[in-house]
Amino acid sequence: QVQLVESGGGLVQPGGSLRLSCAASGSIFSINAMGWYRQAPEKKRELVATITSGGSTNYADSVKGRFIISRDNVYNTVYLQMNSLKPEDTAVYYCNADIRARSYSYIMDYWGKGTLVTVSS
Repeated sequence: QVQLVESGGGLVQPGGSLRLSCAASGSIFSINAMGWYRQAPEKKRELVATITSGGSTNYADSVKGRFIISRDNVYNTVYLQMNSLKPEDTAVYYCNADIRARSYSYIMDYWGKGTLVTVSS
């Protein structure tokens, strides 16, 4: 069974930084794109950043220049370095990955349970 587990959320003051991590575990054959999404209270889930297996990245306009996504393909982990945080960045952050498990011949979309980031003074 494949799982995604996020860590690194918490409370931070405006202007501060946090680093989120998400580790994929289980019987994994390969991982394609990985990414981060977020959902603020009473809002729809939105894309924050994605990264392909080759390292190409894509960011939401609201986080460009402040957030950096990266991944470690050896440890099946994706990171989100968040700098210059703003109160509007407050949300539950979810990890997402397109994974082919060893027991399947197709790729499935997996989600973590989320980690809360609160930006407040």
